[in-house]
Amino acid sequence: MSQPILRTDRITLVPLSDEHLEHEIELDADPEVMRYLTGRARSREEVEVLHRQRLAAADGVAGLGFWVGFVDGRFVGWWLLEPPTRADQGPVEGQAELGYRLLRRCWRQGLGSEGARELLRHGFEDLRLVRIFAETMAVNAASRATMTAIGMQHVRTFHMDWEEPLPGSDLGEVEYAITREQWLAA
Repeated sequence: MSQPILRTDRITLVPLSDEHLEHEIELDADPEVMRYLTGRARSREEVEVLHRQRLAAADGVAGLGFWVGFVDGRFVGWWLLEPPTRADQGPVEGQAELGYRLLRRCWRQGLGSEGARELLRHGFEDLRLVRIFAETMAVNAASRATMTAIGMQHVRTFHMDWEEPLPGSDLGEVEYAITREQWLAA
């Protein structure tokens, strides 16, 4: 199964392609969007490298990867489902990490959770995953609220070693997760 086009009431989620690079650059150029990720805006060159990695995510496991979201034809952000990449995230088989990033003008409109719910549906219904998790800095209250809103539960708080720690990184990272059984019961 290749990555399908996904739809919600407001959002059309299309698989990431080369034509979306300028949208990724716009998104990562906003230091507020990147506050809990890098603490600064990313350069065009940095985003071009990441774009190749994001495209490659769709090659790892059928049906997983990055989706670019549009509302009424206007770019709003991206969402992802990708296999775990670190040993502490558990086995690759049967699970995926959920992520999302929205333009600042699209914050607080429910778009993050709307797109994330559709990726949960795709992961559990179409791909038959058994567990989907998401991670963020403990101080990222907005992302944690989105995770809670879509039915995920706090699993753990953990600390990572950073060469250049971001403000608030001393409070750690958090993992939220939901299993297929929990999703079906909701």
